[in-house]
Amino acid sequence: MRLIGARLSPGSDTFVAALTTKDGVESARILTSLETFWGSPAAALASYSSEGGTVVPLDQLQVVPPVLPGARVLCIGLNYLDHVLEGSYSDAGLPDYPTIFARWTSSLTVSGAPIPVPSNEDGIDWEGEIAAFIGVPLTDADADTARAAVMGYSAFNDVTSRRAQKLTSQWILGKNGDNSGPLGPLVTSDEVGDLRDGLTVETRVNGTTVQEGNTKHMVYELGEVLSLVSHSFTLNPGDIICTGTPAGVGYSRTPQWLLHPGDVVEVEIERLGTVTNPVVANDFRTQSAQPLSV
Repeated sequence: MRLIGARLSPGSDTFVAALTTKDGVESARILTSLETFWGSPAAALASYSSEGGTVVPLDQLQVVPPVLPGARVLCIGLNYLDHVLEGSYSDAGLPDYPTIFARWTSSLTVSGAPIPVPSNEDGIDWEGEIAAFIGVPLTDADADTARAAVMGYSAFNDVTSRRAQKLTSQWILGKNGDNSGPLGPLVTSDEVGDLRDGLTVETRVNGTTVQEGNTKHMVYELGEVLSLVSHSFTLNPGDIICTGTPAGVGYSRTPQWLLHPGDVVEVEIERLGTVTNPVVANDFRTQSAQPLSV
């Protein structure tokens, strides 16, 4: 099942809906409110009926990330060896434990949303990867339990402001730009399988492939990372962990290649689909009357 967040109008309540196509028309079948869904994702999915519920054409909805405002969004840094070797951290070697940083939910958006280049950046960088959604509470979980708690995945672009990221040893400033975290639809785990078996990760800029990776090559396996986190704090339904990007980012290239207004960046993940976003000038932020996070 492929799930989205949606609103009937900007600023209205958010609900979770299942994508459906009939006679070439994309629609969304409403399941329940966002809060009810994440209160018990298993119950919400079990109650789904392909014949019941209200169906609304997709072009009549405002599509938004199916993410609770209070969700934690954790990101694994340096999780593919080829990415470690291409960057400025290659001399440090692989740490025993994963580097984990945070995103705010307000930085998240969806496919099609414009991503602005901050005024003090030379451009912004792409990082195609997979986001995993937690479906049940996890406290002091072992890796197998943690792995089984993942209820779905999305294609994700961890768009990064490199100048801000490199100002300090902490990455949060460069990882939370407005509209810098586009998510694709949430695809339930039964349609995705185990990341250890391998899913392809590809990023394209203006049609040119810039990243090609496979989840089989992750350094820190998802279940192990979730287990580690759960021993520090409880992970709740709706929390997200983004699993890292393979080699091919722009800042490590010679010459450096960054995204500028007019560019289009795509992240395509096997079984999850494609997230496509235009890059726009910084003045988009002041021109927009609505919150950037949609």
